[in-house]
Amino acid sequence: MSTRKQLKALVEARRGVIVPGAFNALSAKVVEDLGFEAIYVTGAGVTNMWFGLPDQGFMGLAEIADHTARIRDTVNVPLLVDADTGFGNALNVYHTVRTLERAGADCIQLEDQVAPKRCGHFAGKDVIPTDEAVAKIKAAVDARRDADLMIMARTDAAAVHGFEAAIERAAKFAEAGADILFVEAVTSADEIRALPQRLDRPQLMNMVIGGKTPIFNATDLAGLGYGLVLYANAALQGAVAGMQKALTVLRDEKEVTESSGLVTPFAERQRLVGKPEWDALEKRYS
Repeated sequence: MSTRKQLKALVEARRGVIVPGAFNALSAKVVEDLGFEAIYVTGAGVTNMWFGLPDQGFMGLAEIADHTARIRDTVNVPLLVDADTGFGNALNVYHTVRTLERAGADCIQLEDQVAPKRCGHFAGKDVIPTDEAVAKIKAAVDARRDADLMIMARTDAAAVHGFEAAIERAAKFAEAGADILFVEAVTSADEIRALPQRLDRPQLMNMVIGGKTPIFNATDLAGLGYGLVLYANAALQGAVAGMQKALTVLRDEKEVTESSGLVTPFAERQRLVGKPEWDALEKRYS
């Protein structure tokens, strides 16, 4: 079964599949190695880790396409790719979908913020008019060559116009052909419980650690009917915390050892990046 068909099956089962975010190929390999069933190529993570900048629209199509291609080449699980606003108008969205489909995306996420966008849990967001947002989703649906490629439509309208307006937008995105709906930055447990009752399409719930949305256990979200539970930057935040701990010890104690438990052992690092397989290839061709 192709990764696109795998993802469709996961989404339609509505069992709250946890989807961690990856910000580069190595983080994607760690996610896959731990047994997760799908990976989210995170725009915020790429922006933070690649540029050292906040999630405020600095990433372009070339960067996310490059990361997608590299990650696709190294893992075998489905990839959901964050394409921000589609990097322009409906025509730009069409081009974005074509580009990311070729790069290996199994699902492409598009949102309705004005450009430059910002993290859904930052203040100061705004959204484009509903008709314009719907047209962009229609363009995305029309652009795909493989019918199994999924389009995920995100709305940030809850923070700008309220929860009911977000519901209305999401319903219109479904009518335009979106396969998965993503209502971002809801702020109450009641809203989380209401969404699967109000919208028919499979949905993703975003669990932002430290963000505006209450954290729900993924098992509970599955019980409510969510298809996917996104932890877009758990790996990134864990990596930063790990770097800070290890480097603090190095600064203060002037050394770090494997036995400290602060670093991944050398052999484990080589296993994750496939050194045994590359050694075997080297022998084959020598």
